[in-house]
Amino acid sequence: MKGLLVLTALFVAVFGKKTFEGDQVLRITAKDEAQISLLKELSEQEHLGLDFWREPIHESLPVDVHVPFHSLQAIRAFLGYNQIQYNVMIMDVQVGLLIKLFEREMVKYRSFPRSTDDFVYTTYHNLNSINSFMDMLVAENSNLVSKIVIGQSYENRPLNVLKFSTGANRPGMWIDTGIHSREWVTQASGIWFAKKIVTDYGRDPVLTDILNNYDIFLEIVTRPLDRMWRKTRKPNSGSSCVGVDPNRNWDAGFGGAGSSGNPCTQTYRGPSAHSEREVKAIVDFVKSHGKLKAFVSIHSYSQMLLYPYGYTSTPAKDKAELHELARTAVSALQSLYNTRYTYGSIITTIYQASGGTIDWTYNQGVKYSYTFELRDTGRYGFLLPADQIVPTAEETWLALMAIMEHTRNNPY
Repeated sequence: MKGLLVLTALFVAVFGKKTFEGDQVLRITAKDEAQISLLKELSEQEHLGLDFWREPIHESLPVDVHVPFHSLQAIRAFLGYNQIQYNVMIMDVQVGLLIKLFEREMVKYRSFPRSTDDFVYTTYHNLNSINSFMDMLVAENSNLVSKIVIGQSYENRPLNVLKFSTGANRPGMWIDTGIHSREWVTQASGIWFAKKIVTDYGRDPVLTDILNNYDIFLEIVTRPLDRMWRKTRKPNSGSSCVGVDPNRNWDAGFGGAGSSGNPCTQTYRGPSAHSEREVKAIVDFVKSHGKLKAFVSIHSYSQMLLYPYGYTSTPAKDKAELHELARTAVSALQSLYNTRYTYGSIITTIYQASGGTIDWTYNQGVKYSYTFELRDTGRYGFLLPADQIVPTAEETWLALMAIMEHTRNNPY
């Protein structure tokens, strides 16, 4: 216990964040729609401080919820009274954060390396370290990569995008990671992707040909913030709850099923489409560029590769091609470490979700619009151990290459 208290004090001193001592993550299994309705009502109880990692949508899908210590007794009593089954997925969130997974590694490697060759890709980094990495990568590869700022977050942090380019007026492919801050393996993978691109250009003939004909845009930190937060940071008028889900804020079925009008929920859609600076910056970039041919938004967790639509059951007009490409990409991913992904349209593979990123980009004419949900399927959830960063990035890169190569081979 003394060691945990010391680590907790260190965590607060170094990172200035609240602690999660005694909090648990429960995996809840509802047996019918009545129990799903009860869980939805539970999610509306602001005073409990619940953080749903997987929302109650349908009885076929597990519900993962981060429960603060002060609410554990009440939640267990509620679940028991209503005969809703659950098990403890993470026994102590603070222990997971401090000892097993993140902060020990971040403290160990907090000094800045002298080059991207010295950068430690096997740990999670804070925003300053990620920004330093991007600047070093640009300085080392100025003939291939540049940094552009497409906007600012609500808290006035620059929204940086790496542009990999070998010529002017090229069509483009977009990759973003970290649109939800707590999905740390996505940002860590984005860093690895950036280094992979500069390393493989001129060596890998497929990537070299892609970059000789297309630009690649990579936004590693789509929305900068802290460890366990999902939404944006803009206050909501008339509510004490802060932020909007940036993956429900797009003008694609905005306000429909699968998004919430309650500012206190994790899937709050916001007051209007593109109300969030972080979303509007990407919208403006996509529109001003005008020639993006692929758009990949990378999330975690669940091990899925998804394509439009999420807001409607009407199939995308390119569904057959998108489905076959998803199959190819998932097969390539699995070939490395045998990590198994499911794939399909958002609405048929997981649930209805309105106002999502790739539904909007697809409707803008970007045919090859995909969303990844990276490792894992729930054992660690958002607390994926750092030793899985590089394997996750490596296997995901194979899927990304499949998508980019298909985009190159099938111009439109």
